[in-house]
Amino acid sequence: MEHSHSENHHGTTGFLSRFETHLGEFVYGGIDGCVTTFAVVAGSVGAGLSSSVIIILGFANLLADGFAMSVGAYLSTKSEKDNYQKHKQLEYWEIENLREVEVQEIRDIYSAKGFSGDLLNQVVEVIISDKDRWVDVMMVEELGMLEETRSAFSIGFVTYISFILIGIIPLIIYVVDFVNPLESNLFLIASILTAMGFIFVGWMKTYITKTSPIKGILETLLLGGIAALVSYYVGDLLEGLINQ
Repeated sequence: MEHSHSENHHGTTGFLSRFETHLGEFVYGGIDGCVTTFAVVAGSVGAGLSSSVIIILGFANLLADGFAMSVGAYLSTKSEKDNYQKHKQLEYWEIENLREVEVQEIRDIYSAKGFSGDLLNQVVEVIISDKDRWVDVMMVEELGMLEETRSAFSIGFVTYISFILIGIIPLIIYVVDFVNPLESNLFLIASILTAMGFIFVGWMKTYITKTSPIKGILETLLLGGIAALVSYYVGDLLEGLINQ
């Protein structure tokens, strides 16, 4: 039993750890999903479209935009990783073929940090005594590049899942109404549910940015509200122009 409890504990800890490493993608994918889907809903309501059309447009947007965003995240991360490896191989080549120049660069870097005399010599010797360590230092100190250790696929996948999970919130009430018609103001309910989604992702965003939860929530609500208002009035305007 103790062994089983230990495995469960480590499994939960591992899951939370993996979730935290992708929290940024989850939050920003969720924000984008909620904003864009609610904008589609608001624009459709402004244009006077039926619930069935709202569902079609909403889910088409949800799946297509979510996929496009996840592909963008995947390709961006993959390009970043490829670029890092290219520069890393170049640094290895420079250490092999331009050793004295690279040694002087290490010396200049740490001299600029305030090291001097014997201490500077010791720091330089420690760094250049290990080729891998030397390259790692050059990547950070000379090129300002940090290695992305997470897989491009996982980043794209989390982005897509969060886009759908949070982005579906504005559509839930319309799906419920389609299955079992309601005598309610669907857009008002959708707005309330969406606001709750914004509050959730806004609060999670502050976990990343380390800013005030109130500020993060209000910023997310404001941006989502502006997007919805623009979409609603654009839909209303186009509906009026088309039906003239």
